[in-house]
This record gives sequence, C-alpha cells and structure tokens, in this order.
Amino acid sequence: MPQIITPSVLNAMFEGYNVLFNKGFAGVSPQYASIAMVMPSSASAENYGWLGQVPRIREWIGDRDIKTLNAYGMRIVNRQFESTVAVPRPQIEDDTYGVFAPVFERMGRSVAQFPDEMCFPLLPGGWSGLCYDGQNFFDQHPVLDALGKIFFVQNFTGSAPSSVTQPGTWYLVDSTQGFKPLVWQTRRPFEFVAKTNLQNSDIVFERNEFVYGVDGRANAGYGLWQTISASTLPLTRTNFRTLYEQMVGMKADYGRPLGIVPNEIWVGPSMHATARDLFESDFLAVDGVPGEAALASGAGVISNTDKHLVKVRMTPWLP
Repeated sequence: MPQIITPSVLNAMFEGYNVLFNKGFAGVSPQYASIAMVMPSSASAENYGWLGQVPRIREWIGDRDIKTLNAYGMRIVNRQFESTVAVPRPQIEDDTYGVFAPVFERMGRSVAQFPDEMCFPLLPGGWSGLCYDGQNFFDQHPVLDALGKIFFVQNFTGSAPSSVTQPGTWYLVDSTQGFKPLVWQTRRPFEFVAKTNLQNSDIVFERNEFVYGVDGRANAGYGLWQTISASTLPLTRTNFRTLYEQMVGMKADYGRPLGIVPNEIWVGPSMHATARDLFESDFLAVDGVPGEAALASGAGVISNTDKHLVKVRMTPWLP
C-alpha cells in the first residue's frame, strides 16, 4: 500500500537529505583559501581599489602621509548559482526515496568544491584577464622607483600559452602574506532548501515532484599579482630558481623590497610527478631517472638542496 505523504514525512525526508548534504560538504577539503582572500560582500558588487595602495611604514616627521585607497579600479560583481534536483512523488509513496541519497551527498561535495572550481581557472586565464592596475594579471606591471619614476616588474617567465586548457604552466605563490593572488567574494552562502508544500507548491501540483536544491551568490576575481608568478617554461631546477629569485627580488613602489618569499608551487595533474621529484626527493634525477631510483641503481647522485623549499600543491582544476 502506498505510503501516505504528510508534512511530517516530508520534514523527515528534508532532514535526512540535509544530513547527507552536510556529510558530503564536510568530506571535502577545498584548496582555494591558500591562494584566495575570502572577502564578505554586502552589495551586488564590491570595489577593491585599495589593492594597489598598500602603505609602508616611514618615520613620522611633520604631518602624516595619508594614502588614498581608491587610486585603482577593481570591481567584482556577485553572481547567482544554483543546483536543483527533483524527487518524483511515486518514489516517496513507494518508500524508495532513499535511492537518491548519493545525489544529495554529491550535492554537498559540489558546494564545498565550488570555490576551487571558480578560483583556480582564473590562473590560466590570467594571461588575458585584467587585474587592478589595468594590466593582464600575468604581465609587466608599472611600479615607481626610488625617484618616483615608473618602471615595470613582471610576474612570469616564458610566454602566454595558446589556450587556457594547455597544460605545462606552473605557479609559485607566497601564501603567507595578508594579501593573496585571488579573491573569493561571498554575498550569500549556499543554503540547502526544499519546495515540498503539498497545498501551495505549483511544482508538486503540476509535475508531481518534490524539489530540493542549493543556491547562493558569490564570485571570484584577481587580487594581488605580486604574490604569484607563472611560468610556461619546463619545470626544471634552473627555471624554478630563476622564477624564485625573480619573486624574492621584487620591489614595491619607491624601491622597497616587497618581502615576497614563495612557499608553494601549484601544478595541474600532468606536472605533479615532476614537481614531487624536484621538491620532495633527497636527490636530483640523473639522466631522467628520479633521484631515489638513481640512488638505488648505484648511479652518481646530487643532493637536492631545493627539497621542501616550496610545498608541492596539485589541483585538478588546473590543466
């Protein structure tokens, strides 16, 4: 005999699906917070003009040197996102709605992964995406020298890839700064909701379905270009050291050192093994053979003085 659908049955279903959603959400360890500043939003869009005006400490002689925090333009507009599924009424009447359990657990995982999905693709898009100073994110950026004259600092080596899906680009990041390369902006966090009212829901009446979903408002954008550098050159010891030293030597306005020291290298799946060989092995590769294997074979090896200099980070959201 079909189960009688009552408000208490629907409430119990919602609670059960919500538990599964939260289980899926908690089962994910997103990575975006390492490269993105998490910023709250209270409007349809937020301006980040202050990104280009980080003040420095100076000796206080005379009046304060007041920095105006709106000299540059950077605006991130919030977007709406949703994911919705429908449970047919007969599934509930036949007490078989439990077959949808994996769907709601997966929905929770998708929400937890969503900031990664939004943030990391900005990196390969950074060769043409604009940041706060009007330049491409990976580009030559204008900075003032000690005499107040403009010179240019670049945060890349190699040349722009032909496609945002082309593998082979790697990124050095200093994630210890208060500022980070990207911005994850949240206007309204994702919330699990249901449309199941037996009396008032048009969907229940017209389609004989009970609808569950999540929705929220957020967006991602570019932050401080100084905290990240990209390279399309092969990931080798020499090329790594060149980019590392370039970042450490970066100057801010008026010639003061930025204090950037990369502590992470981000790669896609295709470069993960190479990065581990370079920064997690005790010995360097010999004739293309990874260091540990070369040692076991009796070949001459070279100690890897770059071991753990940067932490290897891999994300499937990079090509």
